[in-house]
Amino acid sequence: MRRSEGGWSRKSPVPPWALTSLGALLAVVAFAHEELGGWALAGALSAPVVAVALLAKAPPVSLGVCAATAVTMALAVHDSVPPWSAALGVALCVISFLAGRGPSGSASVMAVFAAGAVLVVLLVLVEAEAGATGLLLLVLVVVLPWFLGRSVRQQTELAAAAAERVHLRERARIAHDMHDSLGHELSLLALRAGALEIAPDFDERHRAAVAQLRDAAGAATERLTDIIAVLRDGEPAPLHPVPEHVGDLVERAAQAGLAVSLEWSGPQLLPPLVDQAVHGVVREALTNAVKHAAGSAVQVRVVNADAATVVTVTNTLPPRPRRGAGGRVGLVALRDRIRSVGGTLDISRHDHTFEVVAVLPHEGKP
Repeated sequence: MRRSEGGWSRKSPVPPWALTSLGALLAVVAFAHEELGGWALAGALSAPVVAVALLAKAPPVSLGVCAATAVTMALAVHDSVPPWSAALGVALCVISFLAGRGPSGSASVMAVFAAGAVLVVLLVLVEAEAGATGLLLLVLVVVLPWFLGRSVRQQTELAAAAAERVHLRERARIAHDMHDSLGHELSLLALRAGALEIAPDFDERHRAAVAQLRDAAGAATERLTDIIAVLRDGEPAPLHPVPEHVGDLVERAAQAGLAVSLEWSGPQLLPPLVDQAVHGVVREALTNAVKHAAGSAVQVRVVNADAATVVTVTNTLPPRPRRGAGGRVGLVALRDRIRSVGGTLDISRHDHTFEVVAVLPHEGKP
């Protein structure tokens, strides 16, 4: 059965198990027609039916019917507990539980409970001995089942919220993977196509085909950016294992036609989290250089000291830097990554250069 908010069924607020139980319980009440008078039998059978009918549109009113029935039932059970009264009490419990699972407000429900208490006071005035029984029935078959239903509703909502958080984190992970892998590869593809487009040994037919390839790579990057924006939905990007060394990343970019150099100072081996962050900084900086400053020279410098690793990526700027496809998703993910390892990120633009500097402390060292 499909369910909507708070555990309610889209078609009916009463699940099949409850309908079956209520039908069986009311059948027990109906079998006591000889013990109950005509009016008492009609009231005992009609009250649960009316309460169920009101569950969907007016849960507090349905709960009020249960409260009034429970208090009134005290007139018949303060000396003994006939089977029909036990069946009716269980039926009221089921309906009150379902009302607690519904979307009724706490203020209206408290008003219903207060009205039930007033009925108990009036019952004491009519028959003093039935007052304690009426109060006990009100609590046992209406108040406590409602609170139990409310607790179940809250637990269901908490479980749904937890599942939604897991879903959002998975969306963020997918978006991060797409940006890191596809975004970088598409940028390198566009760079290779641009290099072929200006190759002197290409005829015009091939040059036009390569230009179309470059345009297609740019359009694919724009569509990828739109998809990433939907998937990210403001969530921070998680960390993932490094697929390659920074030197390999720089070498692939150079083979694609990017004028890039790498200077590494210190040990090549980095702590795992720092290695992930360094790889992410270099990859994002190279991707942005291809997008916004095509043809510029890029210098990557990594200084691995005892306490921290400093990554600096600098690229020259053309006279008119172009605005490539992107929604700053990569920079947001990059800041999240640097922050996750306790580092700092500084992005600055000077007259003719653009610089990204990340300071990444080593875990367990000052």
